[in-house]
Amino acid sequence: MSRFLGLDTDDVRFPTSLTLDGSDAMNPDPDYSAAYLRVRTDGADGLVGHGFVFTIGRGNDVQVAAIRSLESYVAGRDVDEVLDDLGGFWRHLVHDSQLRWLGPEKGIMHMAVGAVLNALWDLKAKRAGRPLWRLLASLSPQQIVDLTDFRYLTDALTPDEALEILEKAEPGRALREQDLLDNGYPAYTTTPGWLGYDDDKLARLCRQAVADGFEQIKLKVGADKAADVRRLRIAREVCGPEVGIAVDANQRWDVAVAIDWMKALAPFDVAWIEEPTSPDDVLGHAAVARAIAPIPVATGEHVANRVMFKQFLQAGALEILQLDASRVAGVNENIAILLLAAKFGVRVCPHAGGVGLCEAVQHLSMFDYVAVSGSNEGRMIEYVDHLHEHFVAPVDVRRGRYHAPLMPGTGAEMLPESVATHRYRADV
Repeated sequence: MSRFLGLDTDDVRFPTSLTLDGSDAMNPDPDYSAAYLRVRTDGADGLVGHGFVFTIGRGNDVQVAAIRSLESYVAGRDVDEVLDDLGGFWRHLVHDSQLRWLGPEKGIMHMAVGAVLNALWDLKAKRAGRPLWRLLASLSPQQIVDLTDFRYLTDALTPDEALEILEKAEPGRALREQDLLDNGYPAYTTTPGWLGYDDDKLARLCRQAVADGFEQIKLKVGADKAADVRRLRIAREVCGPEVGIAVDANQRWDVAVAIDWMKALAPFDVAWIEEPTSPDDVLGHAAVARAIAPIPVATGEHVANRVMFKQFLQAGALEILQLDASRVAGVNENIAILLLAAKFGVRVCPHAGGVGLCEAVQHLSMFDYVAVSGSNEGRMIEYVDHLHEHFVAPVDVRRGRYHAPLMPGTGAEMLPESVATHRYRADV
């Protein structure tokens, strides 16, 4: 019988502000960072579970401290008992009365819980010798339902409805898994569109994206309307009429401003507007969606939990759901969000603009395709060409498609030398 020994944590930061990679209207100088952890056991196999929360610099130490505070919930527990019931362990952490008081189910502690759960899934997948997407897609519909907490969801999605969705998708799993292995999963790239890039760099990277086979790019907008019009004109001229161009305001606007601003951008055939206003404003997103139709509204990277996603879907406030691998409480909660999206017939196009997010979120989209929605039509995973070299299993994106990872785990494991090199020291 093996037991968990504890959590090792690191504050890992990359100086992306020096090149303005990741810059947008709300975050002009981000330093892509990871509140990183490893879950250790005394098992003879020597396997370790890895997880992280993505941040953009200052405050990463606070997120690390939140993760470290959860060590007592893990250390000393039987490894097999926990990994055999990750649905139960999710409830043990998320429903803890004192942890809930710090949220409930939102913010730093909720993301810390997600990092721990994701690390446990990493360990479980490694012990099974499978990548996470394949492990999840091998579970029965009932096992998937058992991983999911339906508290607060049953007015929109019941366990029976979720089971029906999963059972409907079950017969085609093998064919879709083979399709993933043969053809990969569609991607779009944000690499050309960071707000701090000058026009020449924007045009050069747009040309490169088209040459690399991407059928959609994304541009950051929201700081200056005239500049946004100019930049979209450049991108459209370079990319041509066949390539989609999405835009992302990163929560910069009030509702009326969003509606007015999008009227100026609409002539460039915008694929979607992302985060047009506060990520907590369900009714504001719904008002924007009604006013700017047929341009779709996309959001999700800052939506705190499955309950908020439920309300966005009920209100018709999003048409493209952008779940995030480290914003909510881990794999389990993201399964609930995927099931909600399938119930409402909404496309899932995950957020992956940040260190490690591409590596992690690809597993969720691929699981969704194989075992939940059964579709990748109109769906794509965000890709940014930054910092993949720091991971043991970096994403494989070729000709505009994510190629299915085959290494066991969730993709969250960083190279030890990268952690050591980029470990933050406040006195430096």
